[in-house]
Amino acid sequence: MRSSGSALDTWLTRLEAFSPNEIVLGLERVEVLLERLNLPSPRFVFHIAGTNGKGSSVAMLDAVLRQSGMLVGSYTSPHLVRYNERIRVNGGEAADADIVAAFERIEAVRDDVPLTYFEYGTLAALLVFAEAGVEAAILEIGMGGRLDAVNAVEPTAGLITNVALDHCEWLGHDIETIGFEKAGIMRPGKTTVFASAEVPRSIVQHAQASGASLVVAARDYAWSGDGETWSWRGIKHQLHGLERPALVGDIQLQNAAGVLALLEAAGLIDLLHEDLINNALRDVQLDGRAQLVSMGGNWLLDVAHNPAAARTLAATLETLAPSEPMVAVIGMLNDKDVESTVTALKNSVDRWIAVTADNPRAIPAQVLGRRVAKVCDCSCLIADSLSQALDQARRVAGTDGLVLITGSFYIVGPALEALKIYSPR
Repeated sequence: MRSSGSALDTWLTRLEAFSPNEIVLGLERVEVLLERLNLPSPRFVFHIAGTNGKGSSVAMLDAVLRQSGMLVGSYTSPHLVRYNERIRVNGGEAADADIVAAFERIEAVRDDVPLTYFEYGTLAALLVFAEAGVEAAILEIGMGGRLDAVNAVEPTAGLITNVALDHCEWLGHDIETIGFEKAGIMRPGKTTVFASAEVPRSIVQHAQASGASLVVAARDYAWSGDGETWSWRGIKHQLHGLERPALVGDIQLQNAAGVLALLEAAGLIDLLHEDLINNALRDVQLDGRAQLVSMGGNWLLDVAHNPAAARTLAATLETLAPSEPMVAVIGMLNDKDVESTVTALKNSVDRWIAVTADNPRAIPAQVLGRRVAKVCDCSCLIADSLSQALDQARRVAGTDGLVLITGSFYIVGPALEALKIYSPR
């Protein structure tokens, strides 16, 4: 974590005090500040929304655009270890000084407009990108879409990875309602790619009502994998003999295919070339997503925190060489569906260890452990701290087993740091 007392740390503490409510949806506040800041718009702006797979899609799109020679800015949330991870220019984390300067400029024009922690961060990212002169900005939607701060920025095109149940307290308790919220990133006359074959009716209806163009996986574009290579077919273009992305899991072919469809939708057809795509995706990195590490043990770190993500993680575990025992260290927040998430993983895991995640909304380890044990009908060890959990897991797994660390950004990030795996890029 950041050393206490840094200028950025001081600012982040102030922003948390300014915004007592963690989430306040709405575009009006950001729109007012954008007008006051009068920032130049990048040549290309991409919105990336969806329940799962946003981080992987951002990372791959960023890699392809940079491989083409563009100066690229990407904005994501939350971060794993350092706030700077949220704002990247050409793959590197924004410097403390640049983020602080952005916060100071925002504060100079904010006047009486209240902003949330996330809204400050969104505006700061746009300021950093403007100062750097980025040609393409990739903006990950923090929650939903329609009322997310990022949606105040006009996109060139958008991508919705999928829709599943998550953040139900704010977005709704069924797929169609959540789909409507995510459909809010659509714009008349512009294209949004939906990167899953299971598209909610609310998204199709919103596209029709708004005059947006909707490109859907398995209907308007497709992909297929064969061993170490895969192919992609878009509306007007095809690619063959592509290397599998460096990111682990078959789901990454679906994510990569959606990114290629987004490039086609944005008119960036010169980038749809096998050599360029292979060069970009063979080295793409993303901490905390099916991240395999051998360092003082065998570790797999994944931020899966909802049932759909857990099912994807379980499928990824099946593709790995069997490791016994499989030990899971889990920490989750109190607005998550613990029972369904654990159910998706229980057939893959031999032993469970519950720990309290590093967040005020975390479920206490004792409570989480009881819920895990009830779902799995087995005992669940309770750890008083993350370091204790990692030590316990290492001992139980031994030299041949695998330790899975999952359930939240707020358990995976601290684990990366504790294991000395994380290194700022």
